[in-house]
Amino acid sequence: MISVWTTLAVTVVAAWVLGYFAAPLWLWTLAAVAVGFVAGAGSIFWLVFVLVATLCNVVPLRRALIASPLFALFRRILPAISQTEREALDAGTVWWEGDLFSGRPDWRKFLAYPAPRLSAQEQAFVDGPVETLCRMVDDWEVTRELGDLPAQAWQYIKDEGFLGMIIPSQYGGKGFSALAHSEVVMKLTSRSTTAAVSVMVPNSLGPAELLLHYGTQSQKDHYLPRLARGLEVPCFALTSPEAGSDAGSIPDYGIVCRGEWQGRSDVLGMRLTWEKRYITLGPIATLLGLAFRLYDPQRLLGGEQDLGITLALIPTDTPGVHIGRRHLPLDSAFMNGPNWGREVFVPMDTVIGGVEQVGQGWRMLMNCLAAGRSISLPANGVGVGKLCALTVGAYGRVRSQFNIPIARFEGVQEAIARIGGNLYVMDAARIMTAGAVDLGEKPAVVSAIVKYHLTERGRRVINDAMDVHGGKGICLGPSNYLARVYQATPIPITVEGANILTRSMIIFGQGAIRGHPFVREEIEATHDEDGRRALVRFDRALFGHVGFVVTNVCRALWLGLSEARLARVPGDAHTRRYYQQLTRMSAGFALVADLCMLTLGGSLKRRELLSARLGDILSQLYLACAALKRYHDAGSPADDLPMLHWGVRDALYRIQEAFFVVFCNLPNAAAALLMRWIVFPLGRMFRVPPDELGRDIARILGTPGPARERLTRGAYVPSEESDPVGALEAALRAAIAAEPVEAKIQAAVRAGTIAARWTAEQVEVSLAAGLISAEEAQTLERAARLRRKAIMVDDFPRDLDRSELVQTTEPVSFEPLRAAFEAARAGSAA
Repeated sequence: MISVWTTLAVTVVAAWVLGYFAAPLWLWTLAAVAVGFVAGAGSIFWLVFVLVATLCNVVPLRRALIASPLFALFRRILPAISQTEREALDAGTVWWEGDLFSGRPDWRKFLAYPAPRLSAQEQAFVDGPVETLCRMVDDWEVTRELGDLPAQAWQYIKDEGFLGMIIPSQYGGKGFSALAHSEVVMKLTSRSTTAAVSVMVPNSLGPAELLLHYGTQSQKDHYLPRLARGLEVPCFALTSPEAGSDAGSIPDYGIVCRGEWQGRSDVLGMRLTWEKRYITLGPIATLLGLAFRLYDPQRLLGGEQDLGITLALIPTDTPGVHIGRRHLPLDSAFMNGPNWGREVFVPMDTVIGGVEQVGQGWRMLMNCLAAGRSISLPANGVGVGKLCALTVGAYGRVRSQFNIPIARFEGVQEAIARIGGNLYVMDAARIMTAGAVDLGEKPAVVSAIVKYHLTERGRRVINDAMDVHGGKGICLGPSNYLARVYQATPIPITVEGANILTRSMIIFGQGAIRGHPFVREEIEATHDEDGRRALVRFDRALFGHVGFVVTNVCRALWLGLSEARLARVPGDAHTRRYYQQLTRMSAGFALVADLCMLTLGGSLKRRELLSARLGDILSQLYLACAALKRYHDAGSPADDLPMLHWGVRDALYRIQEAFFVVFCNLPNAAAALLMRWIVFPLGRMFRVPPDELGRDIARILGTPGPARERLTRGAYVPSEESDPVGALEAALRAAIAAEPVEAKIQAAVRAGTIAARWTAEQVEVSLAAGLISAEEAQTLERAARLRRKAIMVDDFPRDLDRSELVQTTEPVSFEPLRAAFEAARAGSAA
C-alpha cells in the first residue's frame, strides 16, 4: 500500500507537470484516474471525481451549471465600456506585447523578426538633404533672433519633400518607411527641436496620414500631391481648452445644414463652431484638419441626430477661420498656436472620407495614433539622448578639475553611465518598434510604451547631461548646445497623450485587454447581444483563462525556485541568463496581472497607480527585449556589452521593484502574500547595475571608436570647428592626442627634471630641454586652444543687447601671478 505522503507527492508533481506544460483538460482527467487507482482511493473520492469530471468535460452541462451563472455575474460586475473606449481598445494590432502577456515568450520568433534597414534612397536622403538642413539651422538664431526657421530653411524643407515623407511616390511623396521617418526626426532633433517638430508633425498624425487611410480618391488626388510638394502646410486641430487628454469629449461641434458655398446656393454642408489650442504649425497652416462632434437635428443625412466625432479638411482661407496667432512653448520657435471659428459653413465633401466617414473620426484617430505615436516622439527622445551622449562623453574627457578629466570622477561616471545605458535601450526600442510598423503592425500598446518611456528617458538623459556640464549648461548663448533641448524637454512629455495618463491609464489598461489571450474575448462575450453565442464564447474563454492561470502559477513558481536556470532559451554566454530571467518575469507578470484583475475586478480601472506599476513591468520587459534584439541584430559586438548589461540589469531591477510595490499596495493582503511567494520564492535577486559598468560606459563615450559611433550613429555631428559641437569633437580628439605628451611632461615634473609650476612654462621648458618636439608642443597648443573653446560660455553686455553679442575667446593672463610666485620663491631661497 502506497503511503499517503507518497500519494500526495505524486499528485503534486503530476499536477505541476500538467500545469507547467498547459495540458488539456482530458489529460488532467486521465491523470486523476491514474492517481486514484494507484492510491487505492475510496468511494467518496470516485464520487467527487465523477461529479467534477462530468461538470468540466461535458460541455453542455458545464455551460449550463458553471458558465451560465458566472456569465450573469460578469455581466453585472464588469464596468461599462463607452463607444470611445471601445474604439480605442479596438485600434491597432497586438505584437510582441502579446507574447509578454502570455508568460511564455517565443524567443526564436522574436529573434527571427527582420532587422529593419534603410533603403539606399532613404540613406541617401538622411546623408544628403537632412545633413544639409541641419547645417542650415542655427538653434540660437532660430530661437533667440528669428523666432522661426530661416526662410531658406523652410523653402528647402518644402522643395526637398520633407513634408511628404509618408506620402507614396505615386502622389509625389517619398514613400519612406517608418524607420526612415524616425531617422530623419532623430537627426534633426540632435540639431534643432524647431526643425524636428516642423518636419515631424506633417508626417505624423495629421491630414496626410488620415487621407492615406480614409480619404476619398478625389481628396487624395487633390491634396496629397500638394502636401508632398509643400504647396499646402497642414496642421491638425484636436485639443480644445476643455478637452485635452479626454479628447473624446470635445465641445466643438458642427450642424448639418444647407448653405451657400462659393457662389452656389442650397449646398449640403456643415456649420462649424470650434476653439482649439496647442496646434503645431497652426499659425502658418494653409490646410486645417479639424475634429468636432457632428449633429444632424433635421436628419438631412437620414440617420441619427448625434452623428459622433467627425474629421474634416478646411482651407485656412475659408471665411470665418481665425488662424495665425502663436503660443510660445517654453521658448521653442516651432510654430504652434490657437485657432477658432464661429458658424463657419463648409460643404460635406470636406469630411475626410466623405459622408460615409461621418461619425468615424475617433476610430480614425485611434488607428492612426496606434502607429504614429510609435515613431515621431520616440525619435525625438532618442535624438536628445544622442546629442547628450556625444557631447557629455567629449566634455567629460576635455574638461578637467584637480588636473583630472571629470569623466574619471565616479560621481560623474554614474551620470554618464545612465546616459549611455539609457540611450542604448532607447535607440533599441525605437528601431525595433519602427521595424514592427514597417512589417505592417500598428502596435497600439507598444506605441504607448515607447512614447512614454523614450520621452521620459530623454528627460533623464538631458538632466544628467546638464549636471555634468554644470555652468556650461546653464548659460544661454550660441555656444550652448544643451539649453534649448533642456527647455523643450517637457513638450514631448505632454503631447499626443500626457505621460502621466499614458502610464497610469493606457499601457496596462489597454494592454490587459489587447495583449491578454482571454480577457478581451470574455469582455466581448458579455457585450454580445446574441445570448446563445455569447455564452459559448464566454465558456470557451473562461475555461481557457482558468487553464492559463494554472499554467502560470506552475511556471512562475518553478522558474522562481530554479531561478529559471533550466529554461530553454537562445543567446550567447553574455545574454542567455537575461533571456531566462525575462522568461521568468514574463510568467510572473502574466500571473500577477490575472490575480490583480481577479481580486480587484472592475475597480482596477480606477486604481490608476496599480495599473501604472503593472504597466511599468510590461514596459521594462519590452525595453529589455529591445536591448537584446539590438545586440543580436548588430552581430553581438563585444564593445556594446557594457551598455547592454547596464540596460538589461536596470530593467530587471525596475521590474522586480515594481512587483514589490504592487504587492505592498494590493488591498487583499493574502493575495499579495501568495503572489509574492510564487513569483519571488527566494526573495529579491536583481540588483542595480554595478559601478564598473559605469566606468566602462564613461570610457566608451569619451573615446572615439566603433562602440561610441554605433551608440551615437544618426546624430548630426558638424565637422566645422566654428560650430560648438564640432569644436567639442575636435577638442576631444586633440585632448586624446595630447595626453601622451602631457604624461611625459608630468613625469618629468614629478621626477624634478622640470621645476616649472605653470603649464605653459612647463611646455616651454620641456621644448627647450628637448624633452618634447616642436610638433608635440603644437599638439599641446592645439589641445589647449580647443579645450578652452569647448568649455567657454557666452557673455553679453549688461543690457543683453543682442547686437553686441561677444564671446570671450582670449585667455586671461596669469603672468602677473606667476611673476609674484617667482619673486616669492627667489626671496625665500635668498
